[in-house]
Amino acid sequence: MTEREVAIVVGAGPGLGNALVRRFAEAGMSVAAISRKGSAPEAPEYRDLVHGYACDATIGDQVTAMFAQVTKDLGHPNLMAFNVGTWDRAGILDISDKLFEEAWRTGCFGGFLVGRAAAASMFPLGRGTIIFTGATGSIRGGAGFAAFAVPKFGLRALAQSMARELGPKGLHVAHVIIDGMIDEDGEAQSGGGLAPTAIAEAYYQLHRQQRSAWTHELDLRPAGEKF
Repeated sequence: MTEREVAIVVGAGPGLGNALVRRFAEAGMSVAAISRKGSAPEAPEYRDLVHGYACDATIGDQVTAMFAQVTKDLGHPNLMAFNVGTWDRAGILDISDKLFEEAWRTGCFGGFLVGRAAAASMFPLGRGTIIFTGATGSIRGGAGFAAFAVPKFGLRALAQSMARELGPKGLHVAHVIIDGMIDEDGEAQSGGGLAPTAIAEAYYQLHRQQRSAWTHELDLRPAGEKF
């Protein structure tokens, strides 16, 4: 019997997070759904595959403990998707110190803590996929979006550094730019927002890529999105 793969989704919640959990479970993986509350997404058909864990991704001790518990319960992870961030819009004169720091801690520092722990957990396997969720703000800082773009820029730099360091060691690190609004309520159609299930499928295909042709950065947008 083939050993079941293990996937970790950090930032399991409405929209893309839940779609990732469901897609990985659909592929037959044991899925650790990570959120601050620790509640697993409602997926009755996959109840034996989806497991909820509580963790604040900005606290190093919690991240380390979570990965240790998931490894103990399910095994070493083969795939990790970091899907945590904030969406803060404010003019540069209106951004408080607290808001800016929390946005950076959530969207960038959390990515570092989780990415580092994922790499350490995957090293015993000699293989694995680490995927970071980016956005338009990863490559362009728009007016009123400094608190959003700065952590996204940093997360992209982290992904690049990790990819160059860990690729030769068998770990596939990818960064996905979500260039458009996600339709969290259902299946988006051409010209509207991005469908969470379609994004989740792209993540899954990144995991399935052969080592001789890995994608590092993938940008996704609906057909009607200007770019």
